[in-house]
Amino acid sequence: MLTSGSATERITEYTRDGLVFDVLDQGPLDGPIVLLLHGFPERASSWSAVMAVLNEHGFRTVAPDQRGYSPRARPKRRRDYRIGALVGDVAALIEVIGQPVHLVGHDWGANIAWVTAGRHPRLVASLTAFSVPHPGSFMTAMLTSKQILHSWYFAFFQLPLLPEKWMMRPGARAEKWYEQSGMTEDDLERTKTEIVDYGALPFAVTWYRGLPFSNPGIGRLRITVPTSMVWSDGDTFIGRSAVDNAQRYVDAAYTLTVLPDVSHWIPTQASDAAAAAVLRSIALSGT
Repeated sequence: MLTSGSATERITEYTRDGLVFDVLDQGPLDGPIVLLLHGFPERASSWSAVMAVLNEHGFRTVAPDQRGYSPRARPKRRRDYRIGALVGDVAALIEVIGQPVHLVGHDWGANIAWVTAGRHPRLVASLTAFSVPHPGSFMTAMLTSKQILHSWYFAFFQLPLLPEKWMMRPGARAEKWYEQSGMTEDDLERTKTEIVDYGALPFAVTWYRGLPFSNPGIGRLRITVPTSMVWSDGDTFIGRSAVDNAQRYVDAAYTLTVLPDVSHWIPTQASDAAAAAVLRSIALSGT
């Protein structure tokens, strides 16, 4: 049973099923807690600028390096990266925190945040999803729009070894792909340092390889906590049609914010707007 304010010391790591996850924890220890989940191919540091703004507003921010990204949490099997396992990691961290959190996710982190809110609503006070909509909305868009063209790499990443070799080669086409998505030189350098050089890339790609082992029922999950969806019109990975239907899955207060002239990489490239969206979502919850 969760008890308010039980995590009175900094959380620098936590353990689940023998895996050890690294955590960034900053801001006032007695502040309401915002839990931020990074996407691919990024780590908790992608939230640094957003965390700083939230801390200034009195919120404590907790951001883990998720499964495959933390060096001591890198199982090798594809099935170990199914969505249920990734959601279980988040739920375990919230249990360590000891109180419901304002849950925030970007990209893959948004997908995990949606499922966590659907499966464990008692752990979530509000939900803010950046870029990636509810799984049901995304799946529908894959069948009824051009979303499948945006998501071609889902199939490519199922191949063994080739995707990570393609992405790690200096001057590779992957860099061009990232640049076309809006990544800056600083973003590319951070990806090289924090993902490739850190040894996380093969495991990060395995998040996609775990999809065939995931429960398709996640597409039917109902969300019962106040929810904000944030999408940017410069996103080359997620089309607008995937976003517009997300509200159908939410049985609570809901807002959609569209950021103009912003790429997919919202937390690093539009951090003030991202923080403002999180604050609006928290306001919806009345906590």
